[in-house]
Amino acid sequence: MTQSHMAREVAEIPQTASRFLENTRDVVSHAAKALRERDPMVFATVARGSSDHAATYLKYAIELHSGIPVASIGPSIASIYKRPLRMDRGACIGISQSGRSPDIVDMIGAAGQGGALSVAITNHADSPMAEAAGHCLPLEAGVEQSVAATKTFVNSVVAGLALLAEWRQDDELRAAVAALPDAFAQAISMDWSPLSDRLARASSAYVLGRGPGNAIANESALKLKETSGMHAEAYSAAEVLHGPAAIVQANFPVLVLGVEDAALTQVVATATRLAEQGADVFLTGADVPGTTRLPSVDGLHPLIAPLVQIASFYACVEGLARRRGFDPDTPPHLRKVTETV
Repeated sequence: MTQSHMAREVAEIPQTASRFLENTRDVVSHAAKALRERDPMVFATVARGSSDHAATYLKYAIELHSGIPVASIGPSIASIYKRPLRMDRGACIGISQSGRSPDIVDMIGAAGQGGALSVAITNHADSPMAEAAGHCLPLEAGVEQSVAATKTFVNSVVAGLALLAEWRQDDELRAAVAALPDAFAQAISMDWSPLSDRLARASSAYVLGRGPGNAIANESALKLKETSGMHAEAYSAAEVLHGPAAIVQANFPVLVLGVEDAALTQVVATATRLAEQGADVFLTGADVPGTTRLPSVDGLHPLIAPLVQIASFYACVEGLARRRGFDPDTPPHLRKVTETV
């Protein structure tokens, strides 16, 4: 069987992460210095799709590490409604694989005009978004041919975490980010076939996480929709108990993404409850009676551990798509670059 572009690009994740970390030290350092000088009181993020999940990951990471609030701004505020924003003492991070969507470009430009220090994270350093921003972190991911973003998503988060570590001058986080390529290589090789076996015959599923893992849950659910034609919804492991758990009955598949952080006890409690409702629960990070534990890389810094799990999931979902009769490279009705206003 011919290897899909998606499979090849997932296999490239360790290499592309390493290349970003090697080639962008100077631009990351420069942007981090600018953040220290600005000393922002608030952050905004601008993104859509998988890039917005990367932005959500960085929201949690920045808030957990610095205590500075981070808000997602709808790009249409600038592109459709033409509303200026007051962003003095603020910073804005825009994330876009192509850097070409007009609404993202407009919002980055508006943030800068409103006084924000703006940073573009994109795979195309010569794109309109990069040109509109004060700083650009080029992803160095190479060409990504599969419609479903994988290595560009991962490098978007790596870029943000590298910037966070340098801005805050945190040696522990710096070391954790530097070790990411090796962790990704381990994660890609892990056996998540029990999850694939269950989802091969499923029509819907939940994916749950907490903190940065909530962003990975959203990205995982999107990939189930894009590549495998499955209705999947992502929730925080707390939010799912406020209503959505009501439809979880016998054999309903649930992927729960646990990592070794302060939220693990609550994540385990949710997994336990859903298993008791009869769900087919697949869990990382802990052993819970009535659930299936999926392997994950142990001993990671809590701010990078959820990101490493997406490499295992991507490898799993690429095979799942083919099992379900889909081409993971060309989801129906989607294009690689989506330009919205």
